[in-house]
Amino acid sequence: MPIKILLFLMLFFFHYLTVTKAEVALKAAFVRDHQLWIKEGNQELQVTKDKYVYSPQWSYDGRFIAYIDGDEKGEKSNLWVYDTKRKENYEPYHSIQTSYFTWSPVANELAYISGWVLNVTKTKDDRPYGFENVSLGISGFEWYPNGREFIVSASSNRLPTGWEPIKLYRIPKDMNLNEKKAELLYSIRIDENNLFAVDVGNFKWSHDGKWISFLGTPTPSWAMDSNPLCVLSSDGKVFKDIGRMLGFSDWFKWAPQANQLAYISGEGRFFVENKITKIAEIEASTKQVEYTPNGYVDLDLEWWSPSKVIVARSQENKVWKEGPVPTMFTSLYEIDLGSDNQKQITFPKENELDEDPQSVGSYLTWIRRQDEIQNGDVWIKHDKQKEASIWIENVDFSPAFFKK
Repeated sequence: MPIKILLFLMLFFFHYLTVTKAEVALKAAFVRDHQLWIKEGNQELQVTKDKYVYSPQWSYDGRFIAYIDGDEKGEKSNLWVYDTKRKENYEPYHSIQTSYFTWSPVANELAYISGWVLNVTKTKDDRPYGFENVSLGISGFEWYPNGREFIVSASSNRLPTGWEPIKLYRIPKDMNLNEKKAELLYSIRIDENNLFAVDVGNFKWSHDGKWISFLGTPTPSWAMDSNPLCVLSSDGKVFKDIGRMLGFSDWFKWAPQANQLAYISGEGRFFVENKITKIAEIEASTKQVEYTPNGYVDLDLEWWSPSKVIVARSQENKVWKEGPVPTMFTSLYEIDLGSDNQKQITFPKENELDEDPQSVGSYLTWIRRQDEIQNGDVWIKHDKQKEASIWIENVDFSPAFFKK
């Protein structure tokens, strides 16, 4: 009997150490009161003052955090970098104005669009500084997984004969404005009665790099209600029109180990109805399965494992027709793709909602906030534990986790 007790205590202690070690490894950049903070384990550090920070992104190795220093009116959007090694904020070049930037997947290089020009940072003193022009006429882009090339889009123009096609190109990062280096990957023909968009963006690669998904953007009024979700093979030979959804980048995500694309389908700008989680099997004639039960809407999603999807779910509100748009009080639900079982896993109190689920290794995180209050708390739950807890209090929006 004492031996069994000893073995039990040893197993319990080993499990405790494993969970504790995972907790210490968690690292996130977050924004509180418009300032950039870092939390690692249980330690919080404020790294900016007198700024208006949003869109923090970790570099591939975790040394740098790029972010936008803006203002409340949205009239300023300067690109800044925080160097965690030197503990210093700096501008990679004087007054870079951009609305979209992203790190290389293999190096500490930043690519960004400024005035329809795609640029990439050079390196000085072992950190991103200065820039080189890559290409003109760019509306959207993403790095290829190899870190040496980009997929870029050129928006459509309205001609007397109708809308011209949206062009997708494959270009090297050292293109240096040499138009001869651009390779036409695919032309998306515009049909106002079928697939209507004047631009595409929000590119996301599948886990194996064989497919890339992206959202089309129609004219502004139309884009509020419907955006085409599309997929293209990496060689540009296979194009698929997946479905229609709202223009939220977090609403479509690739599976971690398969060419499955989960997304929230449904047209109409209001969240009260017709928001359905679907999973498309990209290599199986784009077979799609719906998972949202009748009478409910899903308003965010995340893959927690290859066989489990987390959704932020609320009951429909078809009674509402006019006046202030009602709050949809979402809770998190787990969908088991293997068994088709679904269960509620978070239980916010009255007047609270859970949203923005994120998977970080063995952890699931989300934001819990009160109705009509933008700020919330970051909650966290280990997949081996039943209880969840608050990890970060009072954040302006979801944190950016460093994921190796």
